[in-house]
Amino acid sequence: TLAAKLKDLKVLEDVRAPWDLRVIARVECISSEHVDIVLDTAYSIFSDKSLWLKAEQRIEILSNAISIMQQRQNDLAIIIAREGGKPLSDAQVEVTRAIDGLKSCIECIRTSSGKEIPMNLNTASANRIAVTRKYPIGVVVAASAFNHPLNLVVHQVAPAIAAGCPVIIKPALKTPLSCHHFVEILREAGLPDAYCQAVNIKEHIVTEQLITDSRVAFFSFIGSAHVGWKLRSQLSPGTRCALEHGGVAPVIITHDADISDALPLIAKGGFYHAGQVCVSVQRVIVHSSLVDAVVSGLADMADKMIVGDPEKSATEVGPLIRPDEVERIDALVQEAVHNGAQLISGGKRVSETTYACTILLNPPKDSPVSCEEIFGPVICIYSYDDLDEAINFSNSLNVAFQASVFTQNINTAMYAHHHLEAATVIVNDHTAFRVDWMPFAGLRTSGMGTGGIPYTYQDLL
Repeated sequence: TLAAKLKDLKVLEDVRAPWDLRVIARVECISSEHVDIVLDTAYSIFSDKSLWLKAEQRIEILSNAISIMQQRQNDLAIIIAREGGKPLSDAQVEVTRAIDGLKSCIECIRTSSGKEIPMNLNTASANRIAVTRKYPIGVVVAASAFNHPLNLVVHQVAPAIAAGCPVIIKPALKTPLSCHHFVEILREAGLPDAYCQAVNIKEHIVTEQLITDSRVAFFSFIGSAHVGWKLRSQLSPGTRCALEHGGVAPVIITHDADISDALPLIAKGGFYHAGQVCVSVQRVIVHSSLVDAVVSGLADMADKMIVGDPEKSATEVGPLIRPDEVERIDALVQEAVHNGAQLISGGKRVSETTYACTILLNPPKDSPVSCEEIFGPVICIYSYDDLDEAINFSNSLNVAFQASVFTQNINTAMYAHHHLEAATVIVNDHTAFRVDWMPFAGLRTSGMGTGGIPYTYQDLL
């Protein structure tokens, strides 16, 4: 068995709760000598077509997994909150989304088909019929991120299972427990062990060894742009990939926006999971006539956010993933204030592991908080007078993911939609809005390919 082949794993890593830094588990990590075992296991099952899972088997496995996850929904949410620091109420939503993702995968199987290619159009095609059929692409290797430790894994693993691809998933080493629980659920649901292997890796060179092997047909990456683009450049010829990185999400509030509706959405989009979201609200560009009201309203909401233990039901904002992230964010905020930003709210550590929800007004446009992804609970507010000025500022960076505009004028909404350089433009909601069947893609350095359950599924056929 696979477990027997990997029984000599000796590299252990502590998993710490980001809230109080206590050790909540120890996981085994593979080393260089184990990579070939893992890859050979996956490649062997794909190479032998007699071992391929039929569509009805894949549907049954995913259906069984849905049933198991529904029964363990509360337990899975607690694991997410404990290992990742996401408030329990948001962790429960993540589990619901993950379950829904499996349902979407079943729909992908049910509706997937080839098509007929037109023939009999000329002499060469006379008396011919041509059809396409879809087959799994091969071995999938996926590297996931810490901020949605269950749902991101579902997005990378479940479409591979639905497509019939063996998949090797490397969870973030800070948050591996949700991933391992999910893989065990798949096996309990009837998936053969070799079809999905979860591997923890501590050394970058081992990760590169796994990802760049010629047996890998598709590489799925969620994480930093620096790492993602580097790994893409090292892929074996023929390996396809999808990369999901971060952005510096802009929100434009026009002069006619309903701020009573907009501000709670913006606060949620900026402070959700302590801002550790790739499309978290970061830059709010407000018409000058509304700046005072927006600043006052968002500051009041930021001050009232309950920051604390993610396992308590009242908590709205949990810890950063590690204390060094708290230090990094504080340094960015203090640098912005030193260079002219007005600190409206927050701007300080709440504890070793948490940071106050922070509002900055008019930080310099060349400041790191204006140009780089903060990945923390910080919202920057800027004023503008002309809509094109706001759009140009929104488009000024080398990242482009999701953007939003708040307006009550359909013409303004369509104008912004046409001119904002973003993969997704959202009207009258925050930039972190997403449902898992919609396309989800970063432009420029923010990523490559299109995420979302149906789109990932199609990439693997």
